Amino acid sequence: MKNSVADILLRLENADNKNKNMLENELVNFGDTAVPELVKNLSIVKGSVRGIIAMTLIRIGQPAVALLKEAAKSNKDLAWIVKYLITEINLAA
Repeated sequence: MKNSVADILLRLENADNKNKNMLENELVNFGDTAVPELVKNLSIVKGSVRGIIAMTLIRIGQPAVALLKEAAKSNKDLAWIVKYLITEINLAA
């Protein structure tokens, strides 16, 4: 059975580094279908899980940009991280 994005995010909270890498790769494999859930959780989670979400969004790339911009409009606290993520996505393109 394939895990959902929400399931993977829950598992990340207590995962060791090896499993964090594996779970990040699983999230990337969802591609743009994971973006809404990842962007939603960007403002909720903290610490290493937030970092993994950010890296996943960078790795997914351009499909994340529009939703990141929308998130920054509705949550000004996310503006700095959204700017950083979009910059990194554009550099990787």
